[in-house]
Amino acid sequence: MLNRRKPTRARRLALVAASAVFAVTGLGACSAAGDAPEAKAGGGPSVVAPGKPGEPAKTMSAEEAAKSLPDDTPNSADFSYARMMITHHAQALVMTELAPKRAESAKVKRLAERITAAQRPEIDAMRGWLDNNGGKKRKGGHDHGSMPGMATEKQLAQLREAKGEEFDRLFLKLMITHHEGAVGMATEVLSQGNNVQVEEMATDVLAQQTAEIGRMRDMA
Repeated sequence: MLNRRKPTRARRLALVAASAVFAVTGLGACSAAGDAPEAKAGGGPSVVAPGKPGEPAKTMSAEEAAKSLPDDTPNSADFSYARMMITHHAQALVMTELAPKRAESAKVKRLAERITAAQRPEIDAMRGWLDNNGGKKRKGGHDHGSMPGMATEKQLAQLREAKGEEFDRLFLKLMITHHEGAVGMATEVLSQGNNVQVEEMATDVLAQQTAEIGRMRDMA
């Protein structure tokens, strides 16, 4: 099971944004009744931003509220995670593509389908994130061997040759290790990265693949 984690930066920002929208909506309603407080100098709607624990809420302009959000400029950990996870997911797809013809267990086949359905869009999302954030201009590559959970070429060759129960056993063994590596990478970027979008993607990987590890261990 997942450990209880403190709300992520993305979740905290979402809560603040929701509070701000509620505040603006509420002020608009009051304005219609003639009870709205005066807008801050410079015009535009005022936003009531919740204060820190023990501190009162603050009223500020929408522009000031936007500027108060923390800087989520991507750092090297964010870029490294996106690049490595694209390659990591791609190897998982290589393994799942073998399942329809070589697996014997219907559960293994369905598992492979779910992994493909989840990870292919995630690859597209990470590629899109890199394109939108100048990833092609950023230097730095990665060594496949340094990525945790990656199967070796010898292991992949064995999987391609296996069939039936032997394939099911080896597939589950390799995919559990592969997922554990992805969980480790996601956990690392959540502590070292700075970008909200990468945090959201890593949180999804952490939750989904941890659950799948549990299911695969039950099947193994």
